[in-house]
Amino acid sequence: MIQEALKSLRKGEMVLVFDADNRERETDMIVAAEHITPEHIKVMRNDAGGLICVPVSHENSEKLGIPYMTDVMNEASEAFPVLGKLSPYDIPYDEKSAFSITVNHRKTFTGITDNDRALTIRELADICRDGRHSEFGDLFRSPGHVTLLRATDGHVTRRKGHTEMSIALMEMAGLTGVAVCCEMMDDRTGNSLPTEDAMRYAREHDLIFMSGADLIESYREFRS
Repeated sequence: MIQEALKSLRKGEMVLVFDADNRERETDMIVAAEHITPEHIKVMRNDAGGLICVPVSHENSEKLGIPYMTDVMNEASEAFPVLGKLSPYDIPYDEKSAFSITVNHRKTFTGITDNDRALTIRELADICRDGRHSEFGDLFRSPGHVTLLRATDGHVTRRKGHTEMSIALMEMAGLTGVAVCCEMMDDRTGNSLPTEDAMRYAREHDLIFMSGADLIESYREFRS
């Protein structure tokens, strides 16, 4: 299954990954940022419906200089005390939020259209792939409409979120350590899409579906 998923990612196709019953209990659509197109964005917002985010590997995050949003809030809390009170210390399924800053590429207009978001994401992947991290501040503006997520150092060996699983997939596929993910939501219940419905969607659209447990096991074997 993992090899089929990696082949799909290399071809610019999406894969579906369910994290775990004892975590978010969500299935995310995941695609490589370097292959993102406006069509991917359209499918994610129409068929998934969650927040379209861009996981960035720990290494690329460090080179870009992007912080965790919680660190920004802590630094600014002296001037804006309410930011200290908003600290996400009570996340029921995790110890830490992966959220970083939001960005738009400077060539975008509003930044929210399918074309604009695809451009922002693809250009971010390009500068990371080419080692042009120092150009980040020149080419992008913040705040924007693309939400960046910082992957933990060590990826799924340290944290088992979709952020880290996305980056683990990119690493195993030999792709740039920048991905795109979006949670699949359920129109009927207002909750996340039930796993069996996500599996049915994968079958109907000829997409690979895999569990977080299988992904993590494959990654550990890959690194051993």
